[in-house]
Amino acid sequence: MKKNIILLLFVPLIASAQLGQLKNLSNIKIPKISKLGTLPDIGAGLKEALNNGITKQVTKLTAEDGFYKNDLVKILPSELQKVDRTLRSLGMSNLADEGLKVLNRAAEDAVKEATPIFVDAVKNMTFTDAKTILMGNENAATIYLQTATSTALYDKFSPVIATSLNKVNADKIWEQIITKYNSIPLVKKVTPNLKDYITKETMKGVFTMIAVEEKEIRVNLKVRTSSLLQNIFAMQDKK
Repeated sequence: MKKNIILLLFVPLIASAQLGQLKNLSNIKIPKISKLGTLPDIGAGLKEALNNGITKQVTKLTAEDGFYKNDLVKILPSELQKVDRTLRSLGMSNLADEGLKVLNRAAEDAVKEATPIFVDAVKNMTFTDAKTILMGNENAATIYLQTATSTALYDKFSPVIATSLNKVNADKIWEQIITKYNSIPLVKKVTPNLKDYITKETMKGVFTMIAVEEKEIRVNLKVRTSSLLQNIFAMQDKK
């Protein structure tokens, strides 16, 4: 009986102590965890990455030999490959080399016109686009740019390529090359549209190098030079 009475006396004291502990816990400040990976973060991160890649790779391509000495993008349109091989087989390698060089020089001269078009495409990227790109394949951003810019790039490049071909004397050199080739017995004569060929090959080269840069930033942590890039692409790493 005494034990029961003592227990009844202690129960309110225990309850009171527990309530006191709860009050103390409610006063503890729990640090807030910053929310990474919000849509604005993703959009800003992707735009930063794309702008960096565009600037870096387009600058490389505009340099002398940016196309000509880069095996990934060196220009030799498919229809002209048989012309190139035939000239070399007939001992006219110097002429073939000069023909290739001027085609690539025209691309190097024209490709600087791509930057503003790409920058506009990046500015117009929606948050949904950005999230899809981030969690997509290793070339998802490149595919987005191709879809968003190809028409504008062709329209911009075509007249610039025409001017560039003339500027580097490619028209005259290739007129000489084609005349020589077409005079060879039994060959099927060719009448290539150099402007169309080089415009398309230049675009292809630009997208090839942007894809290289995109893959690099997705797999190489050292390329993520800002905290924003590190945070955003960390989401991709965990997918």
